[in-house]
Amino acid sequence: MRYAICFTPSASDPLTLVAANWLGRNVYSGEMVDPPAIRGLGIHEIAFHTAVPRRYGFNGTLKAPFRLAEDMSEAALLRDLMRFSGTVTPFEIPRMEVARLGGAFGLVPSEPSQQMNFLAASLIQAFDHYRAPLTEAEIERSDPDGLSAAQFANLHRWGHPHVMDEFRFQMMLTGTVSPADLPRMERVLRDFFEPVLAEPMPVSNIALMMEEGTGGPFRVHSLHPMGKVSARKIA
Repeated sequence: MRYAICFTPSASDPLTLVAANWLGRNVYSGEMVDPPAIRGLGIHEIAFHTAVPRRYGFNGTLKAPFRLAEDMSEAALLRDLMRFSGTVTPFEIPRMEVARLGGAFGLVPSEPSQQMNFLAASLIQAFDHYRAPLTEAEIERSDPDGLSAAQFANLHRWGHPHVMDEFRFQMMLTGTVSPADLPRMERVLRDFFEPVLAEPMPVSNIALMMEEGTGGPFRVHSLHPMGKVSARKIA
């Protein structure tokens, strides 16, 4: 079992509901959702292209999935995350937009969010002692030969290459899309998501995500309001 510390909008936020419709799974309940009817894009195509982000759920990762260190417990993790979230002032990202991320697509801030970058760096440092050391297999899955020097150092120090100065906040919507299908997929995603991207995105909670079994899907385990000292367990 693994945990991840992420941001995801509230369960009732329109973006959460639209993302669940697109990905085919609700990140809070874990329930499957019927795929949308989109002209020119079949439901099997959608299911194929959303397979990877569907497993991880709709979220922006702040601290990548990790196994608990041997001397750490879920109860302690919850307690410390509750306390941490109470020290963080909520903020907004003025605008999110659909963007190409290599050969995939996701939602990213239209302008870099220094507040989100600082939140991610703070979480990684504050909770690194909860992370079990990477196994050799986990290191190999990160493709260390393809990393920059900074990313390689991050992998061995923090357990993930894309942290600190290498961090970019993103909420994945697809896996890798073939080059020929990129323009079509981009048009579909913009049409589908832009109605719920007109307003700023409030960042007012930190989500603890939990993997259901080994290699299973992730869902929200608990939601920790920022600026408060309480945590709401998600049933």
